[in-house]
Amino acid sequence: MEPYSCDTFVALPPATVGNRVIFGKNSDRLFDEVQEVIYCPAAVHNDLEKRLKCTYIEVDQVPETYAVVLSRPAWLWGAEMGANEHGVCIGNEAVWGREDISKEEALLGMDLVRLGLERADTAEKALDVIVDLLEKYGQGGNCAEGKEFSYYNSFLIADRNEAWILETSGKYWAAERVQGVRNISNQLSITTKIDREHPDMRNYAMQRGWWDGKEEFDFTAAYSYVDMAAMMTSPSRYCQGYKLLDKHRGNITFETMMEILRDRPSGINMKGEFLTTASMVSVLPQDPSLPCIHLFTATPHPERSVFKPFIFAPHISPLLDTKSPTFEPERPVAKKPYVKPDRRHPLYQKHQEALEMISNSKEKDKTILDKMGKLEKAVSEEIESILQSGHLDEEKTVNLFPQYVKDEIKIYQSNISS
Repeated sequence: MEPYSCDTFVALPPATVGNRVIFGKNSDRLFDEVQEVIYCPAAVHNDLEKRLKCTYIEVDQVPETYAVVLSRPAWLWGAEMGANEHGVCIGNEAVWGREDISKEEALLGMDLVRLGLERADTAEKALDVIVDLLEKYGQGGNCAEGKEFSYYNSFLIADRNEAWILETSGKYWAAERVQGVRNISNQLSITTKIDREHPDMRNYAMQRGWWDGKEEFDFTAAYSYVDMAAMMTSPSRYCQGYKLLDKHRGNITFETMMEILRDRPSGINMKGEFLTTASMVSVLPQDPSLPCIHLFTATPHPERSVFKPFIFAPHISPLLDTKSPTFEPERPVAKKPYVKPDRRHPLYQKHQEALEMISNSKEKDKTILDKMGKLEKAVSEEIESILQSGHLDEEKTVNLFPQYVKDEIKIYQSNISS
């Protein structure tokens, strides 16, 4: 299943610089799928009899949900990756194993990402939210618009203080608390270091003949066909991703994570029918007086996109330029042929126009990339200034992400019209 890939990374002190947890993800999806970046404010829900509609099914609502910023395929309710106001970040990955994938409509892994972010103020609480919902509602359903594509999920969940890997097979799961650096990439990867687990996970593996009950229990060996020893010496993206993290261990910054997500030789920056449609990097300072900063591209091809910063603050300005148009019905049509609606948001449109233009002009290609590099350098300098000083200009903060989006659009417009 290597072609259907995402890559999610985390690095914790002392592997990082400045006592910061660094999180990153490339979302690799169908090449023509638009990913939007949206902000959802915190909310109090008084009418708990009114259920919450996710992508396919309804679930019970909770009394309070936290503010979240999400990068999501524009056709669904959930998210590929995102963060909440408490500094919790989650990214999910498609995984396959011995257990047959359920096509029955339930919660998507992307729904579970959003639900975990909306309902938990720490990484481990988000893990609890996800596994409780998994037990109650299950996971399943089509994960692509206009194409049959289903899978189970693994998750990387981080906050200012710790990170967890959660891997699932049907309703069964195992979780590993991260030490140092860790990545996930479309395969089960938890072996014998299991810090939390579904209470019946081992019994089920024995019933299915996947584990003899005598050897040390290995989650990946039991629930998948992956040979982790062989995988760590292979050219797989999981192996290459770990090598890139390990190469920079002790010196990892948010710029390092951006560089990893842009890496082409490893395959992490993916091209083809499935490509990197959006990317995210988060900086989570362990000092609670400093803000968490989340950077999103909202466009494909991270090497030709600007990572733009978002900081939670009261009265965030609407993210209009990364919000896709809405259509009714909002769920994929099962009948064939199915024509996808045009979900491109303003930033995506200009980014796409610029890509088409520079394919015929090396000079304009260089001009645009130089301007994008200068803009991203300004982003990096502003982030460092905020994290060093701890000072936030509230008026500027509420417009931070929208303004950088407009600046990126201006770069494309000036070269498209010239």
